[in-house]
Amino acid sequence: MDSNEVRHQWETRSGEYSPAYYAHYGPDETSETLREIFDRFLGRDARILELGCSSGRHLAHLKESGFDTLAGIELNGDAFDVMAETYPELAADGTFYHDAIEDVVGEFADDRFDAVYSVETLQHVHPDAEWVFEETARIADDIIVTVENEGDGDVSRSEPPEVNYVTEDVPLYYRNWEHVFGELGFVGIETTVGARDTVRTFRST
Repeated sequence: MDSNEVRHQWETRSGEYSPAYYAHYGPDETSETLREIFDRFLGRDARILELGCSSGRHLAHLKESGFDTLAGIELNGDAFDVMAETYPELAADGTFYHDAIEDVVGEFADDRFDAVYSVETLQHVHPDAEWVFEETARIADDIIVTVENEGDGDVSRSEPPEVNYVTEDVPLYYRNWEHVFGELGFVGIETTVGARDTVRTFRST
């Protein structure tokens, strides 16, 4: 499976893990964790980008908390219809890009956003598109947050990354995010290990 096939799986996804699926559950503990992180390190006028925003449940929680300059990238076009119905204020006020992350991040200026974050999205980036991580660091002026499944053990720094499958057609790549973003000028300042995901906050050096 190459990166084009991985993107196709998310572009056409319905049912479990689809935009409607996430909108049904709404903001959750991860949404609140993100708000707390941005509260501590950023002002309410911070420019925040979510990679793989789906129907926007995390961004909607940030908006309700007073963050107004919000943006998201999402490949699945259904997400924007669901967002308009479920989170109409976010849909109207936010800036959204209906495209693959790989096709958007290179268009942003250096330090375009004060914070860039991903919730279970960067873990699905295929090894042949790992240049996306460098672009993420380039466009993040201050903060990067990864909320990703890192597996049960220590993740090696070696390549290629270990791969697991969420379903038979959705690969999940375990990566050492401390290493990835440490090499790109960001230092880890907080780490919280949960039952499912590890939340890592990085700050530009």
